[in-house]
Amino acid sequence: MMDFKEFIDVVLVPAGLLIMLIYHLFLLYKYFHQPLSTSMGYENNDQRIWVTKILEVQGDNVSRGLGVISSNTSAAMTLASISLTLSSLIGVWISNLPSKFFPIQMIYGNTSPSMNSIKYICLLTSFLLAFSFFVQSARHFIHSNYLLSTPGASDKGTVKKVERAVQRGSEFWALGLRALYFGLNIMLWFFGPIPMFVSSVLMVVILYCHDIRKSESDNLHDVLLIY
Repeated sequence: MMDFKEFIDVVLVPAGLLIMLIYHLFLLYKYFHQPLSTSMGYENNDQRIWVTKILEVQGDNVSRGLGVISSNTSAAMTLASISLTLSSLIGVWISNLPSKFFPIQMIYGNTSPSMNSIKYICLLTSFLLAFSFFVQSARHFIHSNYLLSTPGASDKGTVKKVERAVQRGSEFWALGLRALYFGLNIMLWFFGPIPMFVSSVLMVVILYCHDIRKSESDNLHDVLLIY
């Protein structure tokens, strides 16, 4: 028979992950069908305008643009390094946490060795995914750097290529951050399923306020800027 503590893990942990998954599916739908109603779509629109303005005038504008892209590349590589380091160290740190820093009796949930192994695997998977996404983000930013610095790169085809590379870099950056958000929830799972579930709900509320834009007048203005 499954006791109540094990039952809480079986119910609350999948429920928390399902809440996060449903929210991100909703965000993905909005991003593809109503892009200007999301922060990511709004930023993509700004990036298209930025690339167009940068390539309209050669010289100082291109140098300034290369500096911006280089900053984004450095940030992506920094977070990739942090994710890889955490994926190596966080499991060891957490494995000693219940016995040395946090009494195992205070954890209300399943603390069996098999469940802890599942937690370690999920946590490491989140950080490794974040590492992969940030590396891909840096790759696209570096590619856009080459395109942006190409002499005479002001024709329509090259502009589209630069826009696509910058947007792909930003999208992989966002995916890396989402993987870190999932990793944070899984870290709280080590303290029990209840903190993990509460964290999932709070994170969805915070992300909704950050991801969804409600100013229709700004959206209309941005649509006019595209054309």
